[in-house]
Amino acid sequence: MTVQPRPLTGRLDQSSMRRANLALILRHLQRAGSGTRSRIALETGLSKATLSNLVVELIDRHLVREDGPDRGGGVGRPGLTVSLDGRAVAGVGVEIDSEYAAVSAVDLQGTVIRETEAPVDVVALGPEATLDRVARLIGRTVLSLTEARVHVAGITVSAPGVIDYTTGTLRFAPNLGWRDIPLVERLTDRFSQPFPQIALENDAKLAAIAEYASGYQQQGVEDLVYLAGQAGIGAGIVANGQLVRGWSGFSGEVGHLPLDPTGRPCACGRTGCWEGLIGLRALLRRAADDSDPIHDPRRLLEDRLTELHERAVAGDARVLEAIHDVATDLSRGMSIVVDVLNPEVVVLGGYFAILGDLMLEPVRAGLATRRMDDGSAVRVEPSRLGMTSTSLGGAIAALEEVFRDPLLVPVQARG
Repeated sequence: MTVQPRPLTGRLDQSSMRRANLALILRHLQRAGSGTRSRIALETGLSKATLSNLVVELIDRHLVREDGPDRGGGVGRPGLTVSLDGRAVAGVGVEIDSEYAAVSAVDLQGTVIRETEAPVDVVALGPEATLDRVARLIGRTVLSLTEARVHVAGITVSAPGVIDYTTGTLRFAPNLGWRDIPLVERLTDRFSQPFPQIALENDAKLAAIAEYASGYQQQGVEDLVYLAGQAGIGAGIVANGQLVRGWSGFSGEVGHLPLDPTGRPCACGRTGCWEGLIGLRALLRRAADDSDPIHDPRRLLEDRLTELHERAVAGDARVLEAIHDVATDLSRGMSIVVDVLNPEVVVLGGYFAILGDLMLEPVRAGLATRRMDDGSAVRVEPSRLGMTSTSLGGAIAALEEVFRDPLLVPVQARG
């Protein structure tokens, strides 16, 4: 997801103007892909002389590169093609889930250059031991990038809960059992300084950013909902091409819609929440006895879900019934989300994506039966990114700071 550059208004000092113009060029290349200096100058409104000086500065920071001559057939000597480089610049995204922790690194071109995942029983470990493990994963990734001479622009950590953006505090994460954890501060304290800046964001919101950037934005989709199938159920909402947070960052807590007629208690403190019917724990509870290895938190979640999928394909009646029941309850709640938000696309993430070939058609059929009008039609698609969408979204969010201010990246030695 990108932010469209706004026309410059008012007076800017020379340094601010330079920073704004560098950002303008970088953002233009992110959208356009590449172009000659003359073409970029024309399309950005910058003079050729100004643009040439700024391109040299971006090259020195390894943010853009010049490739071979443009063979577009124009008159005269062809100019060199300028495009995003960024192989020496990366953002890092980190996901803390109740079952695992994952780390991804993405370069400026959007290429995934590092990925790691580890099973973590977060509820049993508690905040401090969990953050110790997460810090080790982050530290190894940053060290690996640094040794490869890749500048880490920033780190975005996600958690399944409500975020205080001002203080970097995880205010409430019911499925982790955490409340008022100053997560940014505690993670930062675990590293020697200087260290890349750490930011905090909600998991579903980051996943929505990654999924939107994976192709929907290029298709012209402007309204999308990402529905996370984890222990908790959250939604990342894109409206008019922009991520929606709400006034306090609370938007998307759809898992707590009161849709469970049995009124079972929820970790949030309410009763009868939707995630009690369709959350990961609800699926596993329906699909297997507590003693079944499918519940073992020491195994990677994706491996356990793959095994569950294999059982369903093999005709396991209990697993098939569990998936059918979840799909029915999923479509019922989704119809409310669709009626309220009117998205063009709903992306099913988390375990919904892994079981997508078994769930998609029942979910689509259930939504179709509740459609009031063609205006409430919606495309339901599985995640393109699988279980890594949140950590990838975190890496993309970290890189957004570079597109806002390229001067954050130091001049780097050539070679």
